Amino acid sequence: MNVPGALPGIPKNLMFLVDPLPEGATFTISGIGRSQVTMLSMAILLGGHVRTGIEDVLKMDQDTYATNPLLVERIVSIAGALARKIATPAEARVILSL
Repeated sequence: MNVPGALPGIPKNLMFLVDPLPEGATFTISGIGRSQVTMLSMAILLGGHVRTGIEDVLKMDQDTYATNPLLVERIVSIAGALARKIATPAEARVILSL
């Protein structure tokens, strides 16, 4: 969400996409740029999965350049604040049917 030609990364659009999913469906959200924290936080709250990386966002804030470890740490912190457990690599393989 929030890339040129895609839906704007706003809560209303995420709900539009998630609401019709069947119960138990697995979904993953990625937010680009300024929408990342909002979209990924909402995905976590809605039971979805998230991905992050410097290909999606270049700065943590206006003064700090992003790194993959910093972005992952932010998501782990958000998930913890929202009482969501982080999947281990083995659990992720099961979730993704790999």
